[in-house]
Amino acid sequence: MIEKQIFRDAMSCLGAAVNIVTTDGPAGRAGFTASAVCSVTDDPPTLLVCLNRSASVWPIFNRNEALCVNTLAAGHEALSNLFGGKTAMTERFSAARWRNGATGCPQLEGAIVSFDCRISQVVSVGTHDILFCELVALERNDESHGLVWFDRGYHQLMRPAC
Repeated sequence: MIEKQIFRDAMSCLGAAVNIVTTDGPAGRAGFTASAVCSVTDDPPTLLVCLNRSASVWPIFNRNEALCVNTLAAGHEALSNLFGGKTAMTERFSAARWRNGATGCPQLEGAIVSFDCRISQVVSVGTHDILFCELVALERNDESHGLVWFDRGYHQLMRPAC
């Protein structure tokens, strides 16, 4: 059996985009920072998002059944930290500009891309739920540079010059 800390240390070698995942609906507005996001298929366009069932936001996402994956741009490090901590939701959302997407979920102005989704399926594995999210709409911003999490730190990605 692999020890948790050995697994976590190994996973720190796996770079990933930094995202703020948001929701709004009958259970209210919520958001959290996530790097456990990836594509599943393009037919129909579907993402997966992993969410710890012990997270304070879990019941809100579970009830709202919709979310928006906002992929962060370079310069959003402080916002990522805010959404990754224990800060009140009103403070989190007041730190940036948002608009409502097709599902009503908050889309971050200035995000590299916002994937507006309906949760189509949930699978529980260990401590987490894997949310399969079917795309309703997306919005891209090709003016910004990317932000990744690697080796327990933020790193900015620059677009190559054409």
